[in-house]
Amino acid sequence: MEFELTIIIPVYNEEGNLDRMHQEMNVFLKIAKKKSKILFVNDGSKDNSQSLIEKICANNEEFTFITFEKNCGLSAAVKAGFDYADTLWVGYIDADLQTAPEDFNILIDYTDEFDLVTGVRSNRKDSFVKNMSSLIANGIRRAFTNDGIDDTGCPLKIIRTDMAKKIPMFNGLHRFLPAMILLQNGKIKQTPVRHFPRVAGVSKFNLWNRLLGPLQDCFAYLWMKKKYLNYRVAKQG
Repeated sequence: MEFELTIIIPVYNEEGNLDRMHQEMNVFLKIAKKKSKILFVNDGSKDNSQSLIEKICANNEEFTFITFEKNCGLSAAVKAGFDYADTLWVGYIDADLQTAPEDFNILIDYTDEFDLVTGVRSNRKDSFVKNMSSLIANGIRRAFTNDGIDDTGCPLKIIRTDMAKKIPMFNGLHRFLPAMILLQNGKIKQTPVRHFPRVAGVSKFNLWNRLLGPLQDCFAYLWMKKKYLNYRVAKQG
């Protein structure tokens, strides 16, 4: 049976989480509703992440990796994963394991009808400041994009790969995935998933890249929406 889903795991200085990620992904692979494989994208980590990734991939045919020359950011890692995926569907989860790989099966249930399915983190286990800044940022983004998504920052998504590959590269991309699928006249769905506290590593987000940065990205999105080209071939001969 061929692989149907590639799960992208961006990694930046996550050595404390990779062994646990390996274990939890192995559990998911045994119960996955779509035959799945894992693609680590090492975003220029400066710790021991790369050697751990190579060790994992050397002993598991379902695990592969690519490594950036230097740190380029989460959006670049996600986009690189889209570019390298060769399955019908592509998924995304953060290496911090604040969402559960098993919950991909919840999203998979909706893939017959929708082109992007994203989780909504239930009962979030983050700090008050982090939750409030995320709530405000999501409200601002919805006002600009009208995508109707309550938690676009949830790091658990599944997208049709051909549509994911058409998404243009820009910083902040990961916050606008549902909106970019809507620009392609795709159908999107959100559904509750579990959320857990971070138990290892350090969050890469702060007030700037969680609130003020996304506000700037919204204006970039409006410009892109106005200029976006979308076509479908009616006949070929």
